[in-house]
Amino acid sequence: MSATADREIVISRVIDAPRELVFEAFTEVRHLSRWWGPDGFTTTTQSFEFRVGGEWDFVMHGPDGTDYTEWITWTEIAPPERIALLHGESRGDPNAFESVLTFEPDGAATRIEMHTVFPTRQLRDEAVEKYHAIEGGQQTLSNLAAYVTEIVRKGAQR
Repeated sequence: MSATADREIVISRVIDAPRELVFEAFTEVRHLSRWWGPDGFTTTTQSFEFRVGGEWDFVMHGPDGTDYTEWITWTEIAPPERIALLHGESRGDPNAFESVLTFEPDGAATRIEMHTVFPTRQLRDEAVEKYHAIEGGQQTLSNLAAYVTEIVRKGAQR
């Protein structure tokens, strides 16, 4: 057991698409707005600058009409293998959590792992129980999978 095990959520999925495309879908706002978030959510981007130290300010619109202000800053970018980020409600959010996304080839597919560490066990438990973070994360990766496999299927221009 790691020192952060009681503060972590780890979600993974194999996506039937090349790693470069899966990585790109995480790094370009034109893609993110098409799949980001759990089922029934939509996303409105207010600003987006993908670089270490850059920020993504956005609003997630829940299916019940609730808006969730979100903020991400990237702390590490290693194309097409790894992205590390800090995610909260706004810059300076003391409850922001860290996520590391890894993209590994799995044959012709891509294995993506999203490893999230919360500042405290209580915040992790709240995210799981109140905001259904595990189900939401699985749905988000499922939406990503559907999005990129459709691109592959259509052979569309990226």
